[in-house]
Amino acid sequence: MKETVLDVLLYLFENYFYADPDAVRDRDSMQAGLLQAGFSPAEISKAFVWLEDLRQLEHHELPSIQADCGPVRVYCSNELTRLDADSRGFLMFLEQNGVLDPLQRERVIDRIMALEQPEVDLDDLKWVVLMVLFNQPGTEAAFAWMESHMFAGDPLATH
Repeated sequence: MKETVLDVLLYLFENYFYADPDAVRDRDSMQAGLLQAGFSPAEISKAFVWLEDLRQLEHHELPSIQADCGPVRVYCSNELTRLDADSRGFLMFLEQNGVLDPLQRERVIDRIMALEQPEVDLDDLKWVVLMVLFNQPGTEAAFAWMESHMFAGDPLATH
């Protein structure tokens, strides 16, 4: 089975964090569960580093990001390679509709780039958005909207 860091993160999210967010779990027990589920130690380690880096982002403001930085985000070539037009458009949609603020958008992009995948499709992006929102206090409404969007199965209305 060819698993990626994102596969490990999704498994953690669905089976540990999302199922019972109040449960206290230590890394060793989660790691044992991941190994038992068939994930490689290397990918498990990378997933835990990814999660720790996400927690670190919460405590470190990105100084170049202003809450009112404007309507356009210019993507560098590495970001353009990983995020296709649909994904970039979805990020813009989320920001324009108040689901993400500019700082959260940057956190999502940072976590996408940390996945070490050559490309990230729209479904993967949605999961990363959900994980970023889940790990930030005060984003319950945005998380609920994103969760309902993902599991409703209805495409977004475009105008």
